Amino acid sequence: MALTQIPGGMIASGAVGATQLASGSVGTTQLASGATLTNPVIGTWTTSTRPASPTTGMIGYNTTTGQIEVYNSTYSNWSNAGTTGIQYSVEYLVIAGGAGGGRNYAGGGGAGGLLSGSLSLPVSTNYTITVGAGGTGGAGDGTHVNGSNGSNSSFSSVIAIGGGGGGRNDNVGVSGGSGGGGGADNGYAGGAGTSGQGFAGGQGSNNGTYRAGGGGGATQVGFSGNVSGVGGAGSSAFSTWASATSTGASGAYAGGGGGGGWSQYYSGTNAGGAGGGGSGGNGSGQTAGSANTGGGGGGSGGVGAGPNGGGNGQAGGSGIVIIRYSGAQRGTGGTITSSGGYTYHTFTSSGTYIA
Repeated sequence: MALTQIPGGMIASGAVGATQLASGSVGTTQLASGATLTNPVIGTWTTSTRPASPTTGMIGYNTTTGQIEVYNSTYSNWSNAGTTGIQYSVEYLVIAGGAGGGRNYAGGGGAGGLLSGSLSLPVSTNYTITVGAGGTGGAGDGTHVNGSNGSNSSFSSVIAIGGGGGGRNDNVGVSGGSGGGGGADNGYAGGAGTSGQGFAGGQGSNNGTYRAGGGGGATQVGFSGNVSGVGGAGSSAFSTWASATSTGASGAYAGGGGGGGWSQYYSGTNAGGAGGGGSGGNGSGQTAGSANTGGGGGGSGGVGAGPNGGGNGQAGGSGIVIIRYSGAQRGTGGTITSSGGYTYHTFTSSGTYIA
């Protein structure tokens, strides 16, 4: 009687080998046409533990390369059996460097662009991770200087744009991932944000308060100097990621920097947006964006009867790249943590992720 099916679990692993089955003992007379094996499993090995004496047609799954491979004795080599490689899905959060705030009642720096989504990655593939630096604040005693843009961050084909610098007192904010705030003289406009990554900076005042606009954030336009000059809010949508990786600012990322003001016309400082944005100064008190949040730096203010003497604008915060996937660790690179059924790879500086 022909054998037509061997149900899974009937034969223990390793129970049937060369000593149990003689060459040719199972052939067409023993297996009927169309016979199936339930849940068949091929051998597995790494590149360094392949069979020592393989024969032509031997097939197995190489866990090092993620490929099914076949041995060819004619050429004495293993070759890909035609698969394109095993892939798995990852989620990503890519945030660029925040921009610096301008000098002398100048706009706050825009937050670095924020991008999130998912990708399917072939195993054993290398991906360059770039983490953008924060832009420098406007500097120079007695001068009016824009803040510098932040640098881009990237993972695979995903590129987040650096934040736009805060405009000096007589200049518009600079465009970027999120735009920089406009200068405090005569209502200078904030810089534009990048669609899908961040928002525009706020307009500088034109109501005699000499308060610059706040830098744009990931989820909100920077506030006008006529209103408050506060930086636009960042995103708190990734608070679970922030908790799992001990990053972010109170669970948020990519807040805009506060605009600077002129102490002769109002008192107080202008807060940065939630998500690491630095505060704008009012003769003093401006602060930098928080590291690895992409927050914009605060703009500096003016002192006394003249607009100078308020110090330099402050630097934006550096960016960050976080990759996560469901289950146990599969890739390498970055700082690796596990939380809530996910594995996280956090890059606070540039590096390589190996899928």
